[in-house]
Amino acid sequence: MILFKKVLLRGAIPFIIMTGISFLMKAQNLDSFQVRSTFVTGLIITAVAAASVIYDIKHWSLLKQSVVHFIIMLGTVLPCLLLSGWFPVGEAQDILKIVVIFLVTGIVLWLLAYFIIVKFFNAS
Repeated sequence: MILFKKVLLRGAIPFIIMTGISFLMKAQNLDSFQVRSTFVTGLIITAVAAASVIYDIKHWSLLKQSVVHFIIMLGTVLPCLLLSGWFPVGEAQDILKIVVIFLVTGIVLWLLAYFIIVKFFNAS
């Protein structure tokens, strides 16, 4: 139950902030693409923040944590990218490009986070 509360808290904060910003932008009659992009960015931040709780499960191996996190990102962030309007999605190769961007970005960010944590937090 404690993990569930952490998921809600970590996910709710960016969701509320980014949704609020989106509403303010809409109220100011800003470009609808910018409003939508801000909201989608908020959804992505919400998913990443909420899923970060996985790394608090100490009895799981890093591999298991990473695989579960990847599956959650696959089910949340990837659809956001596909539906965001940021990329063309008219052909199969367009979708393949988005999937490659998703995978490469995920790998780079995971490696970066891993090396930062090992270097700065596990140094003896």
